Amino acid sequence: MDWTMKIEGARTRIAGHARVTPVMDLTLGGHAVQVKLEQAQHTGSFKARGAFNTLLSAEVPAAGVVAASGGNHGAAVGFAAAALGYPAHIFVPEVAGPAKIAVIERSGATCHVVPGLYADALERARTHEAETGAMQVHAYDAVPTVAGQGTCFAEWEAQGLDADTVLIAVGGGGLIAGALAWFGGRRTVVAVEPEQSRALHAALEAGEPVDVDVSGVGANALGAKRIGSICFDLANGGGCQSVTVTDEAILEAQAMLWREARQLVEPAGACALAALLSGAYVPAPDERVAVLVCGANPAPDPIG
Repeated sequence: MDWTMKIEGARTRIAGHARVTPVMDLTLGGHAVQVKLEQAQHTGSFKARGAFNTLLSAEVPAAGVVAASGGNHGAAVGFAAAALGYPAHIFVPEVAGPAKIAVIERSGATCHVVPGLYADALERARTHEAETGAMQVHAYDAVPTVAGQGTCFAEWEAQGLDADTVLIAVGGGGLIAGALAWFGGRRTVVAVEPEQSRALHAALEAGEPVDVDVSGVGANALGAKRIGSICFDLANGGGCQSVTVTDEAILEAQAMLWREARQLVEPAGACALAALLSGAYVPAPDERVAVLVCGANPAPDPIG
């Protein structure tokens, strides 16, 4: 598959719909690091990129769209659907929490809260798809979604990305798949996951996607039970490095982003940075490191 062409096409397609997000050079915990602040994207996450690319590259049926989400994907699909004039039904697990559920409801989508975890919401979304004919917008394991997320890294390079290594948090794998697809081995990509939500790490150890238990502070954003097949194929074939971090390290990285850079993110949004600050990933002395920061929907909502 020519991922470069697909991502460049997606970038053209979503121009004027997705925001161009800022880049900052920071020193955090003694580490010089370039960060891309993707939490400044519509609805607070990179997910708007994949949502717009999916809807703009498909013939959406009269029943509209449906998605399962831990929160951020649903908000993005709801936002994109409203912007383009389509109805949207979003199924979210209870673990998403009131703050993210409120973001989805404000997007204009119909929000259905489902007992259990993301896998339970996905099952309900698939039932809705079968019953109504609505178009499913998968959170991470679909080519238009991955191509849309890849625009983040094409954009970052156009902004002057100056790094040997890019650290990226992983849930279901759509974002890091987009990075691996765009960089194509030109830069080292490090996958960072919470110890208690490690779908990619477990898959790489097993040699295939496997189910994992999900819990911890990042579960409502990084809580995929099984890594997406697109992500696994790209990571397994591209030599992607994988590390895990503790909940304590994630919360400390979240606090440091606020204290030292006045950037407010949810725990999952600080996960990639946690690897650098905690020593889960130790760069070489002359290694230039960049971190994708994302996820602007903490709970409780600090503003309301």
